[in-house]
Amino acid sequence: MRRYLPEPIADDVVSVLVAAAQSAATSSNLQSWSVIQIDDPERRQAIAAACSNQKQILTAPLFLVFLADLHRIRQFALKHGIEPDGLDTAEMYTVGVVDASLAAERLVCAAEAMGYGICYIGAMRNHPDQVKEILRLPENTFAVFGLCVGRPSENAHADIKPRLGQDQVWFKETYPTRLDSAEYDARMQAFFAEQGMDSTSPWSEKSGHRVLITGLSGREALLQHLQGQGLLER
Repeated sequence: MRRYLPEPIADDVVSVLVAAAQSAATSSNLQSWSVIQIDDPERRQAIAAACSNQKQILTAPLFLVFLADLHRIRQFALKHGIEPDGLDTAEMYTVGVVDASLAAERLVCAAEAMGYGICYIGAMRNHPDQVKEILRLPENTFAVFGLCVGRPSENAHADIKPRLGQDQVWFKETYPTRLDSAEYDARMQAFFAEQGMDSTSPWSEKSGHRVLITGLSGREALLQHLQGQGLLER
């Protein structure tokens, strides 16, 4: 949902949503995520500019940025004289991203149950150095995605986008030797046509182009940023 009513969301409601996020599972109870709420119009504008100028970032009553946050556990470990030399590993980066994702989706479920609409902002990763500066992110943190929340506008309508058939995602015992996109390509082409979108290419071809280096919107250079943040060095 990308169009919202200009209805503010009170702090006590946001507190409930954050509590829902905190109820999510977390690896080893490390709780290696944080969330930053951005209300200041100038900061919103700066974030939007770093995220392909997506209008909903500016118009959503509530805009959140979810972080993989290993900074906090580092500070707590140092307090006890422990040098946490495992924070730069692929494992701990994965823990932070998974924790942030689980927390965000739990918040989303709570928000939608309360009648709000949401939109994830993956473009938060397009210009991570800019985002780091805007949000003053310390070492061992990374902005995984943004999240818009608000009451859907009266004229807003979001059709449910079809998903792959279960036989393409649900396997038993072992991974299959062959996958087939034909059935889903046909459904998606019909959906694209109904939505007035380009339906000349099948979903599988569009997806192939999306994972070219040229389709990553700058995110192909993300590793350098992460390593500069003390993440994914090993």
